[in-house]
Amino acid sequence: MFVQSWAAPARMIVFGAIDFASAVARIGKFLGYQVTVCDARGVFATPARFPDADEVVVAWPHRYLESTAVDERTVLCVLTHDPKFDIPLLKVALHTPARYIGAMGSRRTCEDRLRRLREEGVSETALSRLRAPIGLDLGARTPEETAVAIAAEIVALSWGGSGAPLTGLTAPIHDPTP
Repeated sequence: MFVQSWAAPARMIVFGAIDFASAVARIGKFLGYQVTVCDARGVFATPARFPDADEVVVAWPHRYLESTAVDERTVLCVLTHDPKFDIPLLKVALHTPARYIGAMGSRRTCEDRLRRLREEGVSETALSRLRAPIGLDLGARTPEETAVAIAAEIVALSWGGSGAPLTGLTAPIHDPTP
């Protein structure tokens, strides 16, 4: 008997139908994720604007997240930049088993977001899961460069990488175990 099985691809859910989301969806697809883009604003959340997404959903982000499957392989990228979306969404996200939860914003925006989440009763343990500002410090300027920084952080977190330059490390570059 020959049995062959495949696991469904891990999910990447990108919240916020902005230019950066298009680049994140593109790199997420390149990395093998099943990509969903979600935004409450139907004028922005369209398949034409996100051709690399497997699914484009027009819904309030927190309501969509409450109604969809999230497992320990799921990555959540919050690019909405608006407390009316961010706070309810992150309250839900931080109580899921998602592997990665990142939120875009300046340091000031991220500090304000943390303050608001604490006021909403989110615990420090839950908040410690939030990667904000999202991504690694690569000096990114464009949406595409920012998507690379986000993807790099996701990969590093997923596989235990440090994000440090390989030139300064002495450990093996690749894990020798299959």
